[in-house]
Amino acid sequence: MDEFGERVEEHRRELHVHCYRMLGSFDEAEDLVQETFLRAWDRRGTLRSETGLRAWLYRIATNACLDHLRAAPRRPQPRPAPALPADPGLDPPASNAVPWLQPYPDTLLDAAETVIDRETIELAFLVAIQHLPPRQRAVLILRDVLGWSAQETAESLELTVAGVKSALQRARPTVREHLPARRLEWAASVEPTSQERAVLQRYIAAVEQADPSVLAGVLRADVWQTMPPAPIWLLGREAFMASWTPAMVGPEAWGEWRLLATRANRQPAAAAYLRRAGQPDYLPSWMGVLRVEDGLVTQITTYGQDVFPRFGLPSSL
Repeated sequence: MDEFGERVEEHRRELHVHCYRMLGSFDEAEDLVQETFLRAWDRRGTLRSETGLRAWLYRIATNACLDHLRAAPRRPQPRPAPALPADPGLDPPASNAVPWLQPYPDTLLDAAETVIDRETIELAFLVAIQHLPPRQRAVLILRDVLGWSAQETAESLELTVAGVKSALQRARPTVREHLPARRLEWAASVEPTSQERAVLQRYIAAVEQADPSVLAGVLRADVWQTMPPAPIWLLGREAFMASWTPAMVGPEAWGEWRLLATRANRQPAAAAYLRRAGQPDYLPSWMGVLRVEDGLVTQITTYGQDVFPRFGLPSSL
């Protein structure tokens, strides 16, 4: 058992990433990897060869995720009205809300056994594939992300090759429909670009300086912010600043801010710490994952302080 467990354990991180793509939830992916290992132990007699171990584990993990989604089905939810009126002339995002979406630390992506490109793990891609029915999602991930053949995918999902091709043909247009308009122009990479890192530093400086005018200069006019799992969202620079400015300046200001640069889903991110009046330390408050285009922030996905531990961030500053 120890020897088998050691061989399987070598694939833990990449299986976790695979389950995360399937589910969109970091926490659920943890549970499904454990379920995969339990099933693998129970079915170890069906492993035909050591060279096929990785594919065998992916097959088990994929079907474990499908079983989970059948037992607890969910669909992206229509967005309610934005928290504040959107700027005139701005269209709401095409995608519905995915409240269960969680960020993935880049440090853990770097620890995976395979290179994980940004285009297959960024938040926009994960939101888009969550709009697919689970089996179509599995087909698209196995074929377009992992590069499996139609035959390999069919055997893994107990489908015909024709069924796999049909599912993929239906999945691809749906994904394109829910991706940002210019997403296909983004350069493939495994980490934020130098421009994105520079924008992140400008964003951090603006928040720490509590200067609304500087912060506004970092945002594109059609910037939008989401805050999963809450349904709250904002559309447009004016709406964003109307929401954020009172927390920075004036009698209702929350306090002093310090932000640490980090990375999530191959995107630049900032972890915010707040020191309220009378407090000795800066304490965790929120994390913003940024999408940057042409030197400006176009989207901010904001998470609560509960995500800090998995990023290895300090409990205070």
